[in-house]
Amino acid sequence: MATVDAPRTVGGTGRAALLVLADGRFPAGGHAHSGGAEAAVKAGRIACAPTLEEFCRGRLHTTGLTAAALAAAAAAGADPLALDEAADARTPSAALRAAARRLGRQLVSAARAAWPSPELEALAAARPRCAHQPVVLGLAARAAGLGPPDAAHAAAYECVSGPATAVVRLLGLDPFAATAVLARLAPELDEVAAAATEAAARVRAEGPGALPAASAPLLEITAEEHAAWPVRLFAT
Repeated sequence: MATVDAPRTVGGTGRAALLVLADGRFPAGGHAHSGGAEAAVKAGRIACAPTLEEFCRGRLHTTGLTAAALAAAAAAGADPLALDEAADARTPSAALRAAARRLGRQLVSAARAAWPSPELEALAAARPRCAHQPVVLGLAARAAGLGPPDAAHAAAYECVSGPATAVVRLLGLDPFAATAVLARLAPELDEVAAAATEAAARVRAEGPGALPAASAPLLEITAEEHAAWPVRLFAT
């Protein structure tokens, strides 16, 4: 397995920084996005805790795996501009590409304030409209002194916690039931983060093509439909 650069601490406080980065109160804009859950609720595919769990599991093993690998590769020191191009290629939906960049812009602003980093500054200068959110997440983790597994866990967790939180608001679902869904998915989240980290470790030798390109076509299709709704609660 190829070796990767160790994360460089710029002002982070070690592993505790992961709690800050993954905290839903971190001002990265994710609260305004449902990760496709709003469209799924309207279509009747999410109506209760079991169907929320099915939705989150599918999202975790597809777009979640892809996002986690991109974040892990960025945290490992891979070229963020090449990773951004790889993220574009792995996101067929124009609506989701635009949303990923909006979230990246919000995250880079928050991360630059929390963990000042030349790498974050360079990315912001090179990508004025900003890079995809998972790439920024990986650089933010690196700036905070975290490693690729941490970045992968943060990305994977975000991909399921966002929809779970959104469904509590959309359906009035019992928040205890939504939290139980996340707890049941925890072992699978660990597996996805481990697979993402392993793929990221191959990027130095093989390039971004070593990263997974798992996709969820239904999420892509409904994202385009959702973007055209005249009234919606969430941005995605």
